[in-house]
Amino acid sequence: MTDPNTLRDSIRELVAQHPDPESGRPLGSMGQLQDVQIDGDTIRLRVAITSHNQIIADEVADAIRDKVLAAAPGKTIEIETPVHARPPARLGQIGLRAKSVILVGSGKGGVGKSTVAASLALTLQRLGAKVGLMDADVYGPSVPHLLGLQGRPSISEAKKIEPIRLNGEMPVMSMGFLLEPDQAVIWRGPMLHGSITQFLKDTDWGELDYLVIDMPPGTGDVALTLSQNVPVTGAVVVCTPQEVALLDAVKAISMFKKVNIPVAGMVENMSGFQCPDCGKNYDIFGRGGARNKAEELGVPYLGGLPIDIVLREAGDAGELAKVIYEDARARAPFEQVARALVRNLAAKAAAAPPKAALPTL
Repeated sequence: MTDPNTLRDSIRELVAQHPDPESGRPLGSMGQLQDVQIDGDTIRLRVAITSHNQIIADEVADAIRDKVLAAAPGKTIEIETPVHARPPARLGQIGLRAKSVILVGSGKGGVGKSTVAASLALTLQRLGAKVGLMDADVYGPSVPHLLGLQGRPSISEAKKIEPIRLNGEMPVMSMGFLLEPDQAVIWRGPMLHGSITQFLKDTDWGELDYLVIDMPPGTGDVALTLSQNVPVTGAVVVCTPQEVALLDAVKAISMFKKVNIPVAGMVENMSGFQCPDCGKNYDIFGRGGARNKAEELGVPYLGGLPIDIVLREAGDAGELAKVIYEDARARAPFEQVARALVRNLAAKAAAAPPKAALPTL
């Protein structure tokens, strides 16, 4: 029979080598393995996971459980995953404090990009992350309407732009807050560049796990501006299943690659429709086109989002946040996309962890 102290030490060493999903470094070196207890046939672990990766904390726990069971077969494994505090470093010369900058773009308009961007941000926040949402679609800002937000950002004593906060928490910044509803933006490239830079640099975003940026449709100047100002973690490309939309999505992917922005994955929006009356599924725009194209291009496929009347009505009424927070059925596809995104970022971190240790708090 294995001595409990010996078993505890071997389990501690085993779990300490498991990669932290945020940084890719061993959990033990990051101060995240908090406790290992053995009580008869039960092994209890406390492994802290940062808010950046709380969305996949259950998956991390499952992976650790499998390792421990292999070393201690027949035991009952209980794992707690409390939040591990770790502040973000300052990104680039603008000083933005965010761990991941995620762009949500498309090759063409009308594919639901803004709804996906806002819903992704809301889902990440609901599942434990600190999230900011920036509407970089200067010519057609729709995020304020989708979230039912109004008001004009103020300037703080520190000369920072105070963003509008959704429910007092998520900071949101959009040109829509600075314009009258019927006012159009007629700018050339330099003015566009200046506004995007100011949104990033001068907004009081606070400390974020994710800054989700809703991009304008097409392949314009904004991606270049962002690539020059901040290290972008990845771009999520939204498209619909039909071939004409996929052609434009391919152009968007090409644009991101040319400006050295990694493509974090593709999302197929309007991917089928389930009739609420009869339950039958209809592929109005087709289905699976984005998955096939992603495989062809070697790009991760993050998931499909079906046409949903509830979400459409919520967006029109400015109540998208309420539906994402309260309607488990409506938010389920976005949770799949968010999990896939964070899971892929964790795999990337594990494959290439930083050489220098990150601070532990």
